[in-house]
Amino acid sequence: MKPKVAVFRPAGERIETASALLAELGVEPVADPMLTTEATGAVARTDGDYTVVTSTTGVGILADHDWQAETTLCAIGSTTADALREAGYAVDVVPEEFSSAGLVERLAGEVDGERVEIARSDHGSEVLPDGLTDAGGYVHETTLYRLTRPAESGRSARLAADGELAGVAFTSPLTVEFFLDAAAETASREAVRAALDEAVVGCIGEPTREAAREAGFGVDVVPARASFDALARDVVEAVEE
Repeated sequence: MKPKVAVFRPAGERIETASALLAELGVEPVADPMLTTEATGAVARTDGDYTVVTSTTGVGILADHDWQAETTLCAIGSTTADALREAGYAVDVVPEEFSSAGLVERLAGEVDGERVEIARSDHGSEVLPDGLTDAGGYVHETTLYRLTRPAESGRSARLAADGELAGVAFTSPLTVEFFLDAAAETASREAVRAALDEAVVGCIGEPTREAAREAGFGVDVVPARASFDALARDVVEAVEE
């Protein structure tokens, strides 16, 4: 029997692609969408000297609205940068550390007195706006979409409580939070935490690692590149070992 690895991408093409990759790598994917997105109808302002985009979902919304602006365009990580380029946008800034703190550090010496537009979800951390404001930027935030947990999610938490998961692949701090909520409803948070001590816990990026640790999970894998492809490969490698 192949080891089971849970994946929490949003329903649709993203989780289907992620599951196909895990299957190709030789494990049994447990597709458990932990996030669903709802566009607010808002679009990023066009008068920002700097515009920050934090996710591929945000890129899709901007592209759907044919958003254009003369601005220094910043992507929080390589995956978002790639999506922007594929959508026809020229990316000017990608921080070395793919996180809000990394982007603040990258822009800290540039944004004093500049207008900074942040386009993201309703669950973004305050690190980004607070850090850029402290650096002297005039920050405006546009909520492009809301993130909620699908009512049908939780299959992976039940499997974890039963000791049937060999690994999990967390892709954002919110997937950690929603996974714990599902655990509380389907078994117990304590039972799931104990079960994952025997599994491989993988996280994309430092913010997700921090969220997992605060949730009481031991983190085994954080790939050097903040992409699901890298995360999946590293998690499967660790499971096989």
